[in-house]
Amino acid sequence: MKELSIYIHIPFCVRKCLYCDFLSFPMAKDTDLWKKADIRLAADVRKCKDKWKTYGVESYVNLLRWEITQSAALYQKYRVISIFLGGGTPSLLPADLISRIMETVRANYRMAENAEVTMEMNPGTIENGEPEQYITCGINRVSIGLQSADDEELRRIGRIHDYASFLKTYDLVRGAGFRNVNIDIMAALPGQDTASYERTLRKVTALAPEHISAYSLILEEGTPLYVRQSEYSFPTEEEDQEMDRLTRQYLDSCGYHRYEISNYAKDGYECRHNKVYWQRGDYVGFGLGASSMVQNVRWSNPDTMERYAMYVMSAESKHGDDGAEYGRLIEVNGQGEPETRYIPYRQVLSRQEQMEEYMFLGLRMVCGVSAAKFEHIFGSPIEDIYGETIECLRQQGLLVRDGDEISLTERGLDVSNYAMSQFLFD
Repeated sequence: MKELSIYIHIPFCVRKCLYCDFLSFPMAKDTDLWKKADIRLAADVRKCKDKWKTYGVESYVNLLRWEITQSAALYQKYRVISIFLGGGTPSLLPADLISRIMETVRANYRMAENAEVTMEMNPGTIENGEPEQYITCGINRVSIGLQSADDEELRRIGRIHDYASFLKTYDLVRGAGFRNVNIDIMAALPGQDTASYERTLRKVTALAPEHISAYSLILEEGTPLYVRQSEYSFPTEEEDQEMDRLTRQYLDSCGYHRYEISNYAKDGYECRHNKVYWQRGDYVGFGLGASSMVQNVRWSNPDTMERYAMYVMSAESKHGDDGAEYGRLIEVNGQGEPETRYIPYRQVLSRQEQMEEYMFLGLRMVCGVSAAKFEHIFGSPIEDIYGETIECLRQQGLLVRDGDEISLTERGLDVSNYAMSQFLFD
């Protein structure tokens, strides 16, 4: 039976962090958009958390469940090995709504017995008793967005929490019985230095989470932090590289092995869901703006509420239609008024595009890519396609081949964007 992973997007958050360019927005501001979309679906879920009683949240969850249900017939030959609830901040939704979403998936998809089910959460967004409900509905892994253990650094990047509220959230999920926890941390933050970053590393590893994701801040154009960057003092490139070296060395000394450019895990706790992305497995995304890749076809859901509603409530919401122009709105004349529908663009990847992805995604992982698997998939030895590129990078000390395995060296991982770009065809 084929394997499938599912991503579920929850776009709501308390407020946008200053560095965030993800598709998300404050929960309380979407009411007018939803009324304009004129959604009339049965509201069979309890009220949202008191401070977020908006028409939009419940409507969104119902649309999401409808999309999940409508698409299920296309994936009956698949077994779901992982689910990831991301955002935004999924933990802003009351646990009852999360349970409804999970019930919908389980009612319509064949689940592997050992499926990994992850939910992202931000400190201070869960209440007593909710983590137990998460476990009851099948969530077995949580990812907590700490970013820094320094309250001033958190304030500078617009996070809503402090370190104390992170510890409370961590204690709640541990107390509920979660035995697979990831903590996100960030380097190269404004005002951060190597010493303060090391303090974050020490505090996080003292808690002994099973997984740590350690990213360097990227200033994305259009974000408030990008616009206001002149107001802050950022670490130099050399300091950023030193933080990266410190991350590798310190986490290794604490028993975390690096298995991907920015991800570290104790033995047996690598994130199965993210490995599906890097190894080009099949995954389907549900929700606003969610992306999918199944059988070498990529597509994305609409990224506005109105168009997402049109998409889900029309026949075209079933995944798999090809050849439509992205963002195309069509009018269908029925017995009543003309109906506007949204059809997303779907990209059928060429053989060359598949090869490119196999290399630049697979090389993100420390174990690299398999030459034998490349030949099995594409019908050509990897040397015939990328022989010169591999040898050139090897001579530069950026890549190594050990039998079947081709991987980036530590130096290659430091300049991974350059190394992986060499595998793109002109």
